[in-house]
Order: sequence, then structure tokens, then C-alpha cells
Amino acid sequence: MSFLKVEKLKKIYPVRTGGQVTVFEDVDFNIEKGEFICIVGHSGCGKTTILNVLAGLETQTAGHVFMDGREISGPSLDRGVVFQTHALMPWLTVKGNVAFAVRSRYPNWTAAKINEHAMRFIDMVNLTGSEEKRPSELSGGMKQRVGIARAFAIDPKMLLLDEPFGALDALTRGSIQDELLTIVQDTGQTVFMITHDVDEAIFLADKIILMSNGPMAMIAEIVVNTLPRNRRRATLHHEPHYYPIRNHLVDFLVNRASDITNGIQERPGEPLFVSPGLSASALTTST
Repeated sequence: MSFLKVEKLKKIYPVRTGGQVTVFEDVDFNIEKGEFICIVGHSGCGKTTILNVLAGLETQTAGHVFMDGREISGPSLDRGVVFQTHALMPWLTVKGNVAFAVRSRYPNWTAAKINEHAMRFIDMVNLTGSEEKRPSELSGGMKQRVGIARAFAIDPKMLLLDEPFGALDALTRGSIQDELLTIVQDTGQTVFMITHDVDEAIFLADKIILMSNGPMAMIAEIVVNTLPRNRRRATLHHEPHYYPIRNHLVDFLVNRASDITNGIQERPGEPLFVSPGLSASALTTST
């Protein structure tokens, strides 16, 4: 069994005027241990709801999610979450915020060991020297670094990221993306991340899940990122598969995501694994 297995996931919400709306249905995908997965789609397709189900913060209407052989039924420190906003405790310092999470994970550790562990991850996100600052003294990028350090510090089996860089300027976002990719490669962390940024997905992900438009959204394709895993931002656009993959993703979002929802393009019974730029024989249906 895959490290994370999502089977026939469905979510229905009631509406105030009566009745109900199906946000997504028949969502199936697997994540192997150590994979970095990005999910991309227009607003309203249920990306955050799927992430919240994986985090155990929301209950699906139908379907199952298994992680490491056990069904997810609620929140757990086995899953670290970084939200769109930093969600830091304003009365605690950088070290205090990270140490709070470490203490929750390891309640029997001494204060010295907790602080040492917290500082390891503060250093990993390049915040050494700012550990005694409070959130009000930090920039937006620094706050998100604290959130990332806090999530990694609990040694989760899986990291869940909900557009963590969406509110940051381009230079800060690029810098933190570089740091995140380095940390993930060094630690072998398994990551599921929501993004609206095609270039961010190509830079970070091993596979990119494409959602059709909601309501009644579904997984249309799973694109395998054929770029080398040790990719670097400065040379990314020189890779031969970069533009075929990017054009494929943009074409889906601009032209095909709504066609699937509106019935103009046939809704696939199973999502496709697509490797743009490769031969047609590289296309195989997912299992």
C-alpha cells in the first residue's frame, strides 16, 4: 500500500437556501513516502477541503484516507500543517512558538532538549539571531519561516501546506521556496501542497494534481514532473521538459478545467498520469 492512499473522496456542503452542493467527488490518488505533491486548480474546486481532510480537521462525506496503513479520523501530530496565514501565538517569541509545538510532541523532554531541538529547525529556516523576537517584530516571510520550522520540528510523517507563500512578494517567496526544497530534500519529508502558482508547482513538486472546476470537481490529470529532482531556480527554464510541462499546465487551467466540469470535454473515469514532452507511450492510467 502507498504511504498515503485517498479513495473515492467526496464532500457535500449544505447551502443556506436549502439543498446541498457537491464540491468534489470520486477523488482518488496515492502519495509515496518522500514524494512532494502539489495540487492545482481554480478557487472552488475543493483543494483546501481535501487538505483539511488529510489533516483530520474536516470530515469527508464519503470515501477514505489512509496514511501509513491507518485510516485518518482526526488531527494528529503525525501531520504538520502550514496555513496561508502564519497562525503564530503573538505573545510567544520565535523560539517559544516552535518550542510549544515540540513540547506537545515530546512532553517528557527536558526544557534544554526542547530548546535545542527548536533551535535546530529555527537555524534550518535561517532565523538564527531572531529567535527571541515576537511575531510583531517579524516580516511576513519571517513569520512563514517560523510556521515551517514549527511544522518540521514535530517530526511529522507528512507535511501539509495550504498556499503558504501566496501573500508574500516574489523575491521573498522565491527565497523560501528554495529553503523549503532544500529542507525537504535533506529530510526526505513527504509533502502535500496547495498552490495557484504553476511555476511554484513545477519547481517544487514530483507530481502535480490538476483539479477540474467546482462544484462537482474531480481529479482530471496527475502530471509527472520529469525535471531532475535537484533542480535549481536559475537553470530551471533551460531544462528541455520545462516549457512543455508549463504549457500543459497553463493550457489545462485556461482551457480545459472548465470544459470537464461543463461536459464539453468528457470527464475521465480515471485520472491520467501525464508526462508532457515525452512520447505517447509514457501515458498510463492511474491505479
